[in-house]
Amino acid sequence: MLLRQGFPRVQHSGDAEPFPPQVQTAHVPPPAPPELFSIELRTTRWRELVEWYRSVLELRVLIRAVDDGYALLQAGTARLAILDRPETPPASNRWSLSFEVADLALCRNRLRAAGAVVHDLPPGQEGFLEIVTHDPDGNRLRLFAWGA
Repeated sequence: MLLRQGFPRVQHSGDAEPFPPQVQTAHVPPPAPPELFSIELRTTRWRELVEWYRSVLELRVLIRAVDDGYALLQAGTARLAILDRPETPPASNRWSLSFEVADLALCRNRLRAAGAVVHDLPPGQEGFLEIVTHDPDGNRLRLFAWGA
């Protein structure tokens, strides 16, 4: 027999409580922490900056949309997006891009050959050597190698 709302009538026996019904819940894992997709650099010198990161740091270009002024470069498991903008704020010393490299001496030579001023830092207590430089827009870069 159906009730007015269209639900079947439930017959109960004994002391069983008709409500609340037993509900099986699936185990839902906690959400994963967010994954950083990319770091975005805004520049008025888009072509120059894309070429500098490609040729000097040897980052692989994944996407280059010239008409949109957008490039996405691969840096190991991270990505660097370079965006063309008519105006950009000045570079800041509040942050830096850090790159782990296999051959710090080779990177130092390549940076100097490209005209970058490279500063060698004292060896880190953790067992790495590090250099600091700036890209053509003045963004600070740190390159380091373990056990070098």
